[in-house]
Amino acid sequence: MKAVVYDGPRTVSVKEVPDARIERPTDALVRITTTNICGSDLHMYDGRTDLQPGTVLGHENMGEVIGIRCVER
Repeated sequence: MKAVVYDGPRTVSVKEVPDARIERPTDALVRITTTNICGSDLHMYDGRTDLQPGTVLGHENMGEVIGIRCVER
């Protein structure tokens, strides 16, 4: 899948990264339909945090749930 990756202060790129997958019973796969940036994204972009290069960015998203883990009770 494609993702925005932090490469360093004021540098991001769109790269191919491994597809997300369900790992825990509380996980869900979401197909992102809309995204946005917020103030904390700008702090990261400017290099004002300890964010490491190679980190995939994005936490302001909307989308469609396309997968969940079924757990028997």
